[in-house]
Amino acid sequence: MQKTSLYDKTPRLCIEGVQHVAWRGYEDIAVELTAAVRRHGRQKTILAVDCYEGVREREVLPALINGLAPAAVVRTDDALPDAETIERMLRLHLTDDRVFGILCHYPIESFFDPHKWRRLQEEVRECPEGLVLVYGPGAALLTHPDILVYADMARWEIQQRFRGGELANWCADNRGQDPQLQYKRSFFVNWRVLDRYKKTLLPGLDYLLDTNARDDPRLLTGAALREGWRQAVRRPFRLVPYFDPGVWGGQWMKRVCGLDPDKPNYAWCFDCVPEENSLLFEVDGVTVETPAIDLVFAQPKALLGERVHARFGAEFPIRFDLLDTMGGGNLSLQVHPLTEYIQDAFGMHYTQDESYYILDAEKNASVYLGVKEKTRPAQLISALKQAQKTGRFDAERFVNRLPAKKHDHFLIPGGTIHCSGAGTVVLEISATPYIFTFKLWDWGRLGMDGRPRPVHLGHGAKNIQFDRDTAFVRSQLAGQAGQVASGDGWTEEATGLHEREFIETRRHRFCRTVAHDTGGGVNVLNLVEGEEAVVESPESAFAPFTVHFAETFIVPAQVGAYTVTPVGRSAGREIVTIKAYVRT
Repeated sequence: MQKTSLYDKTPRLCIEGVQHVAWRGYEDIAVELTAAVRRHGRQKTILAVDCYEGVREREVLPALINGLAPAAVVRTDDALPDAETIERMLRLHLTDDRVFGILCHYPIESFFDPHKWRRLQEEVRECPEGLVLVYGPGAALLTHPDILVYADMARWEIQQRFRGGELANWCADNRGQDPQLQYKRSFFVNWRVLDRYKKTLLPGLDYLLDTNARDDPRLLTGAALREGWRQAVRRPFRLVPYFDPGVWGGQWMKRVCGLDPDKPNYAWCFDCVPEENSLLFEVDGVTVETPAIDLVFAQPKALLGERVHARFGAEFPIRFDLLDTMGGGNLSLQVHPLTEYIQDAFGMHYTQDESYYILDAEKNASVYLGVKEKTRPAQLISALKQAQKTGRFDAERFVNRLPAKKHDHFLIPGGTIHCSGAGTVVLEISATPYIFTFKLWDWGRLGMDGRPRPVHLGHGAKNIQFDRDTAFVRSQLAGQAGQVASGDGWTEEATGLHEREFIETRRHRFCRTVAHDTGGGVNVLNLVEGEEAVVESPESAFAPFTVHFAETFIVPAQVGAYTVTPVGRSAGREIVTIKAYVRT
């Protein structure tokens, strides 16, 4: 078993070369914003505090009013139509499904009542002098602000607020609703709308307001934030991981990642999902949390590379996460959609192709992958339907169960039936559309909320590829690793992925320095064996960057050449990395 890791749960990026650009606490923030109003030097100053979904208005707005003493306050939410009107507008996007909707492409303007909107604009214009505080989503759109503050929010924190029952979705009166339904509404509607709008604000915002921690806000100048993004894409960095329990969750991550031992389990570690992870910037002794997706929006070409950006736009296409079933149970038996299905049914651009890299495994661990030879589609679907009634399903009658050991790599293109068995720690390397899992059978379990976990046999039956059988799995999806290069103290192996998948993976085993190059595209790596390694620039273009066992890190396309060397407790010993990048 792997010794306890040095795993860093709060990696930070220090913004170099700037100072006096960050403040903490409402009192200091009010002092800085008041000074900014004075520097503006006009009789009437409009300060817009635009907001992402999830910001606690009951905390933030009273604190700003108390600290700034504005002559007038205008809330953009006062221009929203009634909830029934919004529901009618979004009915096709929200669907009747508990998990899946259809991506929304409405602009933010569509969510406001035109008459109420014009009335708010008149209120702002009619205020003769003093400070006018315009607050809420769309604040910068309502007027032409003299000072623009953006109150941003990490999606993982939004989810915690949904689960805690304290938060309603923007444009909905649904506080306390099933968090799964709230998440669905955000994923398919609100986050899409607000992200498109936020992209237009990031280049010109004057301040970022971080309110992720209750009653502990942080303020960062827009100039410093943009400098932080510029510095981030010139060096390797990590996102802030988050961990979540699950009905099949295990005990491995508690020890290796230093997590709360009193929790029942941890099922997931998401440590490279920019859509939901955060970046921590450190400056002036203040730590500011920002959504990692903002970096993708702000620096897409430098981060992703020209070719990857041309193909995916401002989206980060590679996802790394950990699945812990060590001392837990099987994942659900599942399938991911084919490309045309995810496009037609949900409006997504590309599908959730993936792979399982076995980071650790107990004796007799296994992975379920592909249908068995001569499996009849109607027979399998009938048995799965019957299982929903009886609670019994003989998975091994229909699905291949393969032995899994440490460093095995199983490839899972969309349409392949699969699941990881108990007793494994999987490094899931996949494309980023990360909620499109069609559960076919969940071993008769209830979810962590005590409710049946959603099964999507209707979707799944339309996507299972029955030619992904035993022979196909053995020849194309398992045991595909092969050496492609070697040198003094290192070897490089290609481990996949399948030709239907756009991600290429390379494993390096080494006891000395290994040279890498981004090749003009973003690289994502994980130290899958060994205690510690250092990532360096041959030309000293960035400071040495230390990584530890099980940590995922990103090397932006702009970095170019870099090296990885065993250090510390791993110096002189063989260690292993797995690297993923987009094929060109």
